[in-house]
Amino acid sequence: MSGHVQCVVEHALARVTLSNPGKFNAMSRTMWRELKAVFTALQARSDVRGVTVAGEGGHFCAGGDIAEYPDFRFDARELRDFHENDVWGGLGAMLACDLPVLAQIEGNCMGAGVEIASCCDIRVAGQGARFGAPIARLGFPMAPREAQLVASEAGVATAREMLFEASVFDAAEMKARGFLNAVLPDAEVACDVQARAQRIARLAPQAARLNKQTLRALRGGQPVHALVTHAYDYADEAEHREGIAAFLAKRQPVFS
Repeated sequence: MSGHVQCVVEHALARVTLSNPGKFNAMSRTMWRELKAVFTALQARSDVRGVTVAGEGGHFCAGGDIAEYPDFRFDARELRDFHENDVWGGLGAMLACDLPVLAQIEGNCMGAGVEIASCCDIRVAGQGARFGAPIARLGFPMAPREAQLVASEAGVATAREMLFEASVFDAAEMKARGFLNAVLPDAEVACDVQARAQRIARLAPQAARLNKQTLRALRGGQPVHALVTHAYDYADEAEHREGIAAFLAKRQPVFS
């Protein structure tokens, strides 16, 4: 099996890199499992304030590693194991992570790449990025959990075009459809995402985690009144006191 998911933490920020040289970072089974391990570990760390996900070599992720498919796709039990445990294991770990996650999208963002990007909170793409899920050309549908994820983030209409017509969209179109937060010249994407991550790192980390938990619960259909019971438990926390004290003292807050 080929490819790796690498994670480097520096100055309270994690950088997760999808790497499968020669295949535009297509996701292998090993990579899905590593993605799960990486995000499970990040969720448990108190010293990390934000995560950037990027691909190696000018591409985000071109989909799944098709060279592996004959090994398991033609047996229903093995295929289910792949999608429900390997693929959803990685995507589910991303969705369960309470840290803000930014996507640095360049080049190909297809299939699995769209799914991984859909798990990110802020998505910035280069003008040359291309998006789609043309798996109808390969003779199979998108797995149910993955389809729900893409439809919820990219929109049902966009998901239909990607899946029924094998449509591929440029970054400007995906920005217009609400999937992307920003589209920049390709050479500026990395710097912009890094600047966004640094802004996040300077802000209140507990507040970011709580906001992520709230938005996740609301997206999952949990009623607002169910969240109220514990919504204000942070009242006496040091981070809360520091933020208010710094504002009143007209100084920059220091969130330890």
